[in-house]
Amino acid sequence: VQLQASGGGLVQAGDSLRLSCAASGGTSSSLTMAWFRQTPGKEREFVAAVRRSGHNYYGDSVKGRFTISRDNAKNMVYLQMNFLKPEDTAIYYCAASSTVILSSIKTSGAYYYWGQGTQVTVSS
Repeated sequence: VQLQASGGGLVQAGDSLRLSCAASGGTSSSLTMAWFRQTPGKEREFVAAVRRSGHNYYGDSVKGRFTISRDNAKNMVYLQMNFLKPEDTAIYYCAASSTVILSSIKTSGAYYYWGQGTQVTVSS
């Protein structure tokens, strides 16, 4: 499975942005899909995930502001980001796995398919 993330950019605090992740080479409907983010010198941070069942999970720092969704017919996953803050600035990565258990859903090591990342910069 290949993942291609897009939609990043430079926005101001309070703005919204939607990231997209296109999956190819497989059927994404069978996968747990997730978004992580990373800034220089820091570990990759869990942002959101959506399971095959459609259940969503979010990192504490984005709850209430970000929404993950999937369109299985298009093999797409989206991350709608609202009320963006400067601390949301990071490279955002799309990830996928067919074997993630619930207790590991927020762990980057549980995912073995990764996209190339898209930069999100939020100015104050």
